[in-house]
Amino acid sequence: MQKKLLKICIVGKTNAGKSTLLNSLVGETVSISNKKINTTKDLIIGLVNLKNNQLIFYDTPGINNLKKNTNFKINFKRNLWQGLNESDLIIYLIDIKNYYKDEIKNHILKLNETKKDIIVIFNKNDLINKKTILPKIKELDNELKVDSYFSISAKKKLGIDNLKTYLIKKTYFSEWIFNNNEITNKDDIFISNECTRSMMLSLLNKEVPYNIEISNKTFKYLRNSQLKIKQEIKISNNRYKKIILGKNGEKIKEIRTKSQKFISKILKTKVHLYINLVFNAD
Repeated sequence: MQKKLLKICIVGKTNAGKSTLLNSLVGETVSISNKKINTTKDLIIGLVNLKNNQLIFYDTPGINNLKKNTNFKINFKRNLWQGLNESDLIIYLIDIKNYYKDEIKNHILKLNETKKDIIVIFNKNDLINKKTILPKIKELDNELKVDSYFSISAKKKLGIDNLKTYLIKKTYFSEWIFNNNEITNKDDIFISNECTRSMMLSLLNKEVPYNIEISNKTFKYLRNSQLKIKQEIKISNNRYKKIILGKNGEKIKEIRTKSQKFISKILKTKVHLYINLVFNAD
């Protein structure tokens, strides 16, 4: 059977549910979701291989970064445009609870410049009366060039199968880019580092997690199949040290404990996580 392919870029505002959608489509946690802004720093790829079809999904930083050129935002913007440029089709994801027509219109008009098909997906439909979605679709469809509309709940996996069926119909004949047994371009080390970063996003002041770097020093499966991980958290400003450690070291302990539990759940094995905090003036 001849192989077919489709590359899809998932874009939308921060907290629209892009990472949750990617994980629901793939069936595994390949992108870490968090309620704070710009949880997704890298261009993360998720793969769905169904029979002779390969769907490649690019999970991008929030579309808020389209026009931002500050040094802090430049990598987010670069990764967002990389996903847009490499894709065949764009998913524009909307948190239905935060529907702002003018903002959505501006985003889609900007995305139309790519000359690629766009599908609009209303996410979190489990939290609202579904009858309110149709008027919004009609409102947008009267003014915008959109290929199709969907209503889903990425968290509860409602409407995901219908979305996959639609996307498979859009595939074209092509050799696959990834192997059949792959589900992401990121390895377990990257995902474990992201788990710790996510816990820091959740538990620390807003500015701190965006100014640290997490690196892996040890990632080793033991004879009993348990996993030993040593991570290094590098901080460039010594004033963050006290915040991350917390009173009597309680905050770093909480970060370690919750990250360890999160990694264990994703990798389906018992994890022993060790974290070292390092000041790096460079």
